[in-house]
Amino acid sequence: MNKYPWWRIAPFWICLLGVLTLSLLPGTQNLPSTGWDKSNHALAFAALYLLADLAYPRHIVRLFIALLAFGGLIEILQSMTGYRFAEWADLLADAIGLGFGGVASWLRNRCCRSSTNQSAATCSKSGQ
Repeated sequence: MNKYPWWRIAPFWICLLGVLTLSLLPGTQNLPSTGWDKSNHALAFAALYLLADLAYPRHIVRLFIALLAFGGLIEILQSMTGYRFAEWADLLADAIGLGFGGVASWLRNRCCRSSTNQSAATCSKSGQ
């Protein structure tokens, strides 16, 4: 039996595929945006980290590394499109977003552990 329920895993994979798709669409499309490319990267990767922590709470260090590699893969794929460009600054923004997601995840986990009034449904990790 899978120790990670589908309802915690599915949002992560849907978001991952969404980020990949949006990253490879032509820039001429009317895409959702924060107004600044680097903040788009940071927001996307912060969300991915939070969802990864919910989906796979015991593997978050490996997922951090894998998500950073995923950001690198996106940059490589963008360089192959002819209408998008790879930038080191984008990968840095991805890493910053992962850091923000990590801090937010840590705060969420800390609040769930320290609160005696929290129900098990509110906290994502088993045993809390």
